[in-house]
Amino acid sequence: ERGTDYIAGFPEHPHRGFETVTYMLAGRMRHRDNHGNSGLLVAGGAQWMTAGAGLIHSEMPEQSDGEMRGFQLWVNLPATHKMIAPRYQDIVPEQIPVLTPAAGASVRLIAGEAFGARGPVQGILTQPLFVDIALAASATLTLTLPATHTAFVHAFEGADVRVGDTWLAAQELGVLGAGEQIELRAADAPTRLILVAAAPLHEP
Repeated sequence: ERGTDYIAGFPEHPHRGFETVTYMLAGRMRHRDNHGNSGLLVAGGAQWMTAGAGLIHSEMPEQSDGEMRGFQLWVNLPATHKMIAPRYQDIVPEQIPVLTPAAGASVRLIAGEAFGARGPVQGILTQPLFVDIALAASATLTLTLPATHTAFVHAFEGADVRVGDTWLAAQELGVLGAGEQIELRAADAPTRLILVAAAPLHEP
């Protein structure tokens, strides 16, 4: 939350054998790597970077109106694919579908398939689903998930949210149990959360 914790940025550093997923909520992130790739992530945009056989890159944050917020998730690659060629998928905000599948519910679909739409991130081995969900006060949304996927919900803004039969407090993360559907219900105030699911590797 404190700008002094991150504003110096992350100068050149190596990655290998996994993927990073960056989703910006506010501010900007400028990236550059040793393969000649460069770009600027803006609020509402995403980047799925497959490090694979290895790369060296830098990530330098830029505040907007004094604010910088977002998520970065690290996704393991299966042992058989850890040495694949590195690649980027840079996604601008306009590429991300914004869906309204229920009254009071808005869904930004970053990766995977939901409500008859497909997110812009493609060709990922773990077949992920990554959605940013905004719910109005007392709104309810039912989401179908692949039964074999591991999934979590993180309520990062606003009120508490009911996940199935369990209330998740604001700023908490909940790991979902087995099943193919999940019902989300906001408390008596708006809430915003991310839901991420992917096929487990069953590897160390």
